[in-house]
Formats: sequence, C-alpha cells, structure tokens
Amino acid sequence: MSNTVDILCSDNEVEPLPGTAKKGVVYVLFEWPDPWSHDILDGDTFGPELTAKLKAHMAKWGASLQLIRHPTREGRQIADHHLYIVFSYIGLTEVKHVDGPEDILDLDLSGPGLNDAMARLTPLVLVCTHAKRDRCCAIKGRPLVNEIERRYPFQEGRDVVWETSHMKGHRFAATLLLMPWGYSFGRMNLEATEAMLADAMRGIFFVPGNRGRGIYSPLGQAAEIAVAAHLAGQGVRVQYGQLTISSESSDGDRGEVVVTDTGTGTSYTVPMEKKQVSGILSSCGDQPKDGAYWQAGSVSTAP
Repeated sequence: MSNTVDILCSDNEVEPLPGTAKKGVVYVLFEWPDPWSHDILDGDTFGPELTAKLKAHMAKWGASLQLIRHPTREGRQIADHHLYIVFSYIGLTEVKHVDGPEDILDLDLSGPGLNDAMARLTPLVLVCTHAKRDRCCAIKGRPLVNEIERRYPFQEGRDVVWETSHMKGHRFAATLLLMPWGYSFGRMNLEATEAMLADAMRGIFFVPGNRGRGIYSPLGQAAEIAVAAHLAGQGVRVQYGQLTISSESSDGDRGEVVVTDTGTGTSYTVPMEKKQVSGILSSCGDQPKDGAYWQAGSVSTAP
C-alpha cells in the first residue's frame, strides 16, 4: 500500500497566500511550444549542453527563465519565438522575436534598452499549466487559461494570456504571474482572474489571491499586501508599484515592516508574526509536512 496522499495538493488549503510568491527581479519569458520536462532546466527540454549554458547565463544576471506557449492550436505552429524580458523592479516588459533558445545567451539583462527589443505596455498574465511538475497545474490551470483566452483572444502584438512553466507553489493552483510587476497569485478562479485583469489594465493593485511581489522577501510580500488591503478597506485603491518596502526587520518569530505609499508619502508600520502550520502538501502525492508563514498584524500609520 502506498503511503502517499492521494488528493490534490491544491485542495488542501491550510496556508494563507501572502508571502508565498515566486522570487524574481528579472525574467526571461521564452515561447517554447514543444514539451516541457519536469524541470525546464534539467537537460531534457533543451539538451544538457545548451541547458548548462542557459543556467550559467541566467545565474550571471540573477534572472529567472519561464517557458511560455499560447493556448491555441495555432500557438503550437510558430515561425519564430516570442521573447519577453521583464524588469519587474521597475515594472517594464520588452518584447522581441528570436529564432531559437540559443538567442537567450546573447541577452544583456543588466537593464532595459540593451537588446533591440520594444517596450510593451499591456500586462501579461501567465497561467501555470506545467502538468509534468504537478497535475494540479493541468487540472486547474488549463481550463482557466482557455477561458481567459476566449475573453482576450490572441492577436499579434495584443496577446494577454500565456501558459507558463512552473512558477513555484503548485499547491496554490490555479497559479498566475502578473507582469510587468512580478506579482504571483494563487487559488484563482475565472471570476477572480477576470477582475484582476480588468484592474491590471489600469495598473490597480488586486488583493484577492495575491501572494506577493517577487522583488520582496516573504516578510515584505505579506506586509505590502496587508497595507494594500488596509487601504482598500478605507476605499483607497493603489497602483502597482505605488507601495514600497522602506525597512524590514525580524527576530525569531516577530518582525516589523515599514511600507511607504509613494503616492501620498505616508508610511505604515506592519507588525509581523511567524505562525506554524501543519498538514502542508507541497505536491500531489507527498506526505503532509509542517511549515511556517508570516502573518500581518494591525496596520498603523508610522510616526
């Protein structure tokens, strides 16, 4: 008899979402309609030699590689490859077309404007459908991306939604990455995703399902969301990038984060407490394990 747990890991909602976002500052999103292996850089997707070079190049710039493909039959038959470079710390996406994955090795990822690419203004929503990593991504991600694509049909230069490879946290499926700001979302359904996208088109911070911004630590991610939720409760909606982490500190299970609203100049203090949680299923078939998360306390205006 198997000792593994035979339920969907994403149905086991024992953790809060804030503070669980994929870490990342610079992303390369490369269109690859062919199969994705369990880990896109395990050598089975691009071969050992090219994979080693891609790993080194990403590490050199501190960048993350995501494979993307368009959720249409036409998206499997492409003449060249979309390549997006996302500088999430400044909220900027650049796009170009390349011949193959080897062209990634020519990218200078030290900043924008260096790769003969065009700036892109429209947000991108990446939905994880990486079934070889975890079945939840196929079961929950694929129907969602198909429905969103029907509402935002692919048009050259006006694409909005892409399937993407693993982005951390399949136990929170359906999981999304929102570019150019680098926010992760989890446990998203169609209604929430449509609302999030409608706000994203105006650059408005969406709180439900928000796991945090990858440029921040888990502590900072949870604190920023807490401040955004606090302001939303007062009827104030902030823009993505409007809130910044001014300082953070922690000592054992206690922490404090100061979040500044750059739109008004107001700073907010967020007390943080690390909480223990049991019964986490990291992946489908795994045994439950213990973990911890940062919980925000009452937000107050900093002196």
